[in-house]
Amino acid sequence: MSLLDVPFLLETRRNHALEHATLKILSPKYPTLPLGGHSNPTGFMIIGDVYTEDLETAADEALQRLRAGERGLAIHPGCGTNYATSGLLAGSLAWFGMKGKGAWHKKLWRIPFIFPLVIFVWVLSKPLGPKLQDKVTTEANPGDMEILSVQKIRPSLHRIITR
Repeated sequence: MSLLDVPFLLETRRNHALEHATLKILSPKYPTLPLGGHSNPTGFMIIGDVYTEDLETAADEALQRLRAGERGLAIHPGCGTNYATSGLLAGSLAWFGMKGKGAWHKKLWRIPFIFPLVIFVWVLSKPLGPKLQDKVTTEANPGDMEILSVQKIRPSLHRIITR
């Protein structure tokens, strides 16, 4: 068993995939509304002022479509994995380029050289985020997952509980 198959991680990854699929299905109905989510082993949250009934319908459809093998629904362009991957790689390069001994004002000459490299690495790293979603942060096979409830916690916040 790999580390990614440890029960609480696998459940989180499956919920993350269902969250993405739900957002992809829900987004066309709310094209101008910013939507977001957060997953954990017991389900996920959806942030955005949507009707509970629309969210229930989207989550049910998302689960059915994931079960039918639509793996692409598990990958979302707005996922934090994408931003974290690009940011970590570009930020690490910037940090590495600026580290070393010496006064800060003596390192300023490095910035015109480091900045284009950071942008280059940031652009090159863009395809890595979706690959990490596919292999690490989501699991498109929902297994025997079921949606237990969709609850409106407060305006613009819903909790979807799974098992």
